[in-house]
Amino acid sequence: MVTGSVKAKGATKGTTKSVGDAGEALALAHLLGAGLALVQRNYRVAAGPHARGGEIDLILRERDGTLVFAEVRARHSSAFGGAAASISATKQRSLVFAAQHFLRRYPAPPPCRFDVVAIDDGRIEWLKGAFDTS
Repeated sequence: MVTGSVKAKGATKGTTKSVGDAGEALALAHLLGAGLALVQRNYRVAAGPHARGGEIDLILRERDGTLVFAEVRARHSSAFGGAAASISATKQRSLVFAAQHFLRRYPAPPPCRFDVVAIDDGRIEWLKGAFDTS
């Protein structure tokens, strides 16, 4: 777990969308600063016949080649368990579905992991390997 405390520029109380957008920008800057490289932002998969679809906030690559599927959650406070606690089993399944779809482009998929970047009142907590696909 990597933590930090940084306030997003203009991160005052606003709409859920504006808080999410500011959080995503802050998370991206944090991860890029840690040496990861951006592959894609906001990867979306439309709903299929048996799935609801999904979105991955950030897809990045570690220096060792590992693909990182990052979910960003931003909250104004850590009440009710905070940002990290807001990722349900349903959300995890949606992320896995979208990641599987993304990985279809690779004949031999690289190592992957699911990270969470939780931002509670400007404080960043980077949870590497936050959940697995089993």
